[in-house]
Amino acid sequence: MPKDMMQKKKVAYDISFKVYTPEDIQKQQDDLINEVNMILDISKEEAAILLRHFRWNKERLIEDYMDRPRHVLDAAGLAQSSRLPRLEVIPGFVCDICCEDGDGLESFAIKCGHRYCVDCYRHYLSQKIVEEGEAARIQCPADGCSLIIDARSLDILVTSELKERYFQLLNRTYVEDKDTLKWCPAPDCQNAVECAVKKKDLEKVVPTVACACQHRFCFGCNNNDHQPAPCRLVKMWLQKCADDSETANWISANTKECPKCNSTIEKNGGCNHMTCRKCRHEFCWMCMGLWSEHGTSWYNCNRFEEKSGTEARDAQAKSRVSLERYLHYYNRYANHEQSARLDKDIYQKTEKKMVQLQRESGMSWIEVQYLNSASTALQTCRQTLMWTYAFAFYLARNNLTEIFEDNQKDLEMAVEALSEMFEKPVTELADPKLKVVIMDKTAYCNKRRVILLEDTAQNLAEGRWSFSVDLTTPGPNGGSSSRR
Repeated sequence: MPKDMMQKKKVAYDISFKVYTPEDIQKQQDDLINEVNMILDISKEEAAILLRHFRWNKERLIEDYMDRPRHVLDAAGLAQSSRLPRLEVIPGFVCDICCEDGDGLESFAIKCGHRYCVDCYRHYLSQKIVEEGEAARIQCPADGCSLIIDARSLDILVTSELKERYFQLLNRTYVEDKDTLKWCPAPDCQNAVECAVKKKDLEKVVPTVACACQHRFCFGCNNNDHQPAPCRLVKMWLQKCADDSETANWISANTKECPKCNSTIEKNGGCNHMTCRKCRHEFCWMCMGLWSEHGTSWYNCNRFEEKSGTEARDAQAKSRVSLERYLHYYNRYANHEQSARLDKDIYQKTEKKMVQLQRESGMSWIEVQYLNSASTALQTCRQTLMWTYAFAFYLARNNLTEIFEDNQKDLEMAVEALSEMFEKPVTELADPKLKVVIMDKTAYCNKRRVILLEDTAQNLAEGRWSFSVDLTTPGPNGGSSSRR
């Protein structure tokens, strides 16, 4: 039976899902194969190939097969033949691949009849499975032949190690063929998660799921949990950070924009007379005004109040405000990202601290679990706070924004207070009063996170948020077009 992780919808940001182990996934396939095998009266190997061809849609497979069986078999790469593939030694046989023709040479052919020596067949299958990662659609080696090599034929030819890899790949295709299933992206985790959320709903919901391995990720985009930010917004934010964050601070401090074409310019000499390399516009580095208005004053700006300079400075100020706004949100996003990493390091030391606390205070293992709870709350809340700044960057201001920012501030203050308590030495953590305070603050942090996520998710589902970008229409380079 699958490890049922179904959640009842108690709050707006909850999403229903189930977690399946590799054994669960195999059982699902076996059940479908057995059912098709009985209904259509075909072999299990043929049923498996047909189901993979129809992406495991049993109802559509049976309906199409009943209407036109020959067409379905041909399309799936199956032949109407009762001949069972087996190893054979045929006198006078010459392998078309290696040209071997020795006495006792074993050969093999599937139902199409294209025959090759066993060594060539095994080499071909090994290349397909190991090097190309193919399993569900391995075709006959003959040029132009579309017949699929089934599991029974493969069982005759390959080693047990290769068979194991073959069935692992078949399992992967089962999950990848189903829109409602995804593999858990955590390293070394072999579980799959089922969630019924559709792509068209991703602008109204952030489908966070939790695997049995404790890894939380977004079912929509496979990134780590990024509530409350929708998937498309996350994609745009990560792209912007990759493009801008490393150079934004340097640009802000060391460059200005050309007043005419807005190209970014770095001053590389002492002279204030600047000439834009792109549009050849000449201006003053100090006041941004036309250089022609500066007379013969080549190195000192004495025309600060010229109209052209005022307009240029206004445009420059607007550009800098935009950059500073981005840096405001990015720096806070990056700070929580870094803090989350540091909190994770603390979490790895938590067990050691808990053991020490037991030894020095006489507490039981159960009694020191409050530190584990506090560490988990810190990581979860940091992750949420990190993404609230990406969310806020694209958020258009309205009467809901102040409520969001108040919730954000309350959570941030609670997290910082808990983090400070958590880092106290063991001698202080042994104080029963501090334990109560930490437990209360942990519960408060979790409560404030729920309040923030509930508010943002409810407004997202009801379409009440306004963003500076369109979350539904892809723009150039995979981004989104503006929406006003």
